[in-house]
Amino acid sequence: MTTASSGTPAFASTTPAPLSGHQIYLALDDQQATVTDVGAKLRRYAVGGRDVVVPFDEDVVAPAGHGAVLAPWPNRLRDGRYSWDGEELQVAITEPERGTALHGLVMFQRWQPVAVDDAAHRAGAATTLELRMAPGAGYPFDVLLRITYRLTASGLHVQASATNLGTRAAPYGIGFHPWLSPGEGSLDDCTIRIDAATHVTVDDRLLPTGTEPVSGMYDLREPRPAAEVDVDDAFVDVLRDEDGLSWIRLTGADGRTAAVWMDESMDTWQACTGDHLSVVEWRRTGLAAEPMSCIADAFRTGERLVRLEPGATHEVTWGAALL
Repeated sequence: MTTASSGTPAFASTTPAPLSGHQIYLALDDQQATVTDVGAKLRRYAVGGRDVVVPFDEDVVAPAGHGAVLAPWPNRLRDGRYSWDGEELQVAITEPERGTALHGLVMFQRWQPVAVDDAAHRAGAATTLELRMAPGAGYPFDVLLRITYRLTASGLHVQASATNLGTRAAPYGIGFHPWLSPGEGSLDDCTIRIDAATHVTVDDRLLPTGTEPVSGMYDLREPRPAAEVDVDDAFVDVLRDEDGLSWIRLTGADGRTAAVWMDESMDTWQACTGDHLSVVEWRRTGLAAEPMSCIADAFRTGERLVRLEPGATHEVTWGAALL
């Protein structure tokens, strides 16, 4: 790795890298974060040595979407097919057991760090990466994605944007896949709180069928023991605090709370306890707390889907903290 004068890491095309990608290290006081160029993933974020998100080793492929950016759609697309402005389009099926296209197209693309004239970047407390998506048969749109991870006094702040560089409107959604860490204890030692009033119901392919008011296991507006919760579900009608933020909180046996927030640029949560992950050793090792701009299958239903016009930019902001 070499470093540009602005503090931006530069990776030569032949520079050896672990399987998770080239590593970009951020630090501010007792906060440390690691971002990878493969998928622009958040591989680690810790405060005072206590993990906020579940880390994974640098020389493995992210096991269950850990730390991933989910674009141009989050979650599942039924049969990988959709219609857009009268054109029938097909993307690859990436979840064969359910016949869906899962989590978009950029999770394993190699993003490029870009120079930003910013004190936090120069000090090693921020990094910005971008990816210009190559138009393809299933997604024939020219979209530039950019994401900035920034450590601040209040925690990790993440800003992401998508700009349509093409000549036709593009369907677009985005989500993020941090797994909150229980700390030294187990997930069953934790409590879970999700600021949302409505649960999205699903079929046996985990595709949405409707909504219902939260109740029972899905009513997480107050902390509930994680041992009682088995979810891989979306939530809408989010609740916000006086700052306009909606939160998912995982409080561990140590009394510390690993938390993810999103501002008003997004209004959908996905939460997963990992009970049914295909990678057995990662089951119930944390809580996926996923801020999203839309629920699953939005390319087909149009619900909360962004119509990104030529020249337009869509931006979202979220973050993580140890409370």
